[in-house]
Amino acid sequence: MKDFYIADAAKFENGVVTSIFAVSAKQVRPKKTGEPFLQLTLADRSGQIEAKMWDNVPETMGTFEAGDCVKVIAEVNKYNGRFQLVIRKLRKTTEGEADPADFLPATTRDVDEMWAAVRGKVASFTEPHLRALVDSFLDDAAIAEELRKAPAAKTLHHAWIGGLLEHILSLMELADRVAPHYPQVNRDLLLTGVALHDIGKIRELTYGNSFGYSLEGQLLGHITIGLGMLHEKIALQPQFPPSLRMLVEHMILSHHGQYEFGSPKLPMIPEAMMLHMLDDLDAKMQVMQAEFARHQTAGNDGARMTEWVRAMERPLLDSARYLEENMAAENRIESEKADAVPTEE
Repeated sequence: MKDFYIADAAKFENGVVTSIFAVSAKQVRPKKTGEPFLQLTLADRSGQIEAKMWDNVPETMGTFEAGDCVKVIAEVNKYNGRFQLVIRKLRKTTEGEADPADFLPATTRDVDEMWAAVRGKVASFTEPHLRALVDSFLDDAAIAEELRKAPAAKTLHHAWIGGLLEHILSLMELADRVAPHYPQVNRDLLLTGVALHDIGKIRELTYGNSFGYSLEGQLLGHITIGLGMLHEKIALQPQFPPSLRMLVEHMILSHHGQYEFGSPKLPMIPEAMMLHMLDDLDAKMQVMQAEFARHQTAGNDGARMTEWVRAMERPLLDSARYLEENMAAENRIESEKADAVPTEE
């Protein structure tokens, strides 16, 4: 186990640390003098941090690549309000030196319990073709193994081992709360879309020492991959109704909701619209939760708002913490005012 994790950067500000990280991104860039420097994104299971190496770069830059683990000696400081590492020395780790458990964050929930809950939701379907379709994915040993481990994203939301399963279950629970309010929504169709909308991510994303994209993921993306997987499973069910097939296809194709977000089609049926809205809600709420946790442990010098959150295009305020910190003081002031009012004899 490492002595220093990225989430602990505030405790080591202006100090020097020696630790092992996974390299999420690597760029060789020129200084103003024309000499090269290294700009890296380093990761461990607690998060990511930007790092720069200014000296001895020509001798170092060809010794490792993105996806490798490296051991560094580095200073911890802040630049533009964010912690960064300034690397003094760097080398690629030797075989067995890095513990994989140090680099990939994992769900805090019980995977077996989540899996059983998803299976229970599917078992409750009343439409037999949809139930058989989703079961054909869950009964596939290779798919099931990956679905129990895959992250839901590289960095944005549920970006941890088991994150995709956690996201699917969260959406199923949301769908079962919201769908009854709208009688026009077919619950089994909606939950089928929930189960399968991101299924292509088990082949789009990689997770060795860090999260990344497979070649298939980069060239095709999870929507195209997922549609192909759907066609493979339906081909094994010749009695599957063409009308249901088209609707399930549409939900996978439209779940990003907008063209600019990579959606080939806009949602055009109630179930697709609800899937998109719930998917967006679940992702954004998880991003906010993660940003609040990061803000609280990142040495924010008392700032109430988080830094600019790129995924949300705004800074954020943790309203629960804000109220907890301020309501007690405000109530005390009001109580003191009341006590100061003279009473009539």
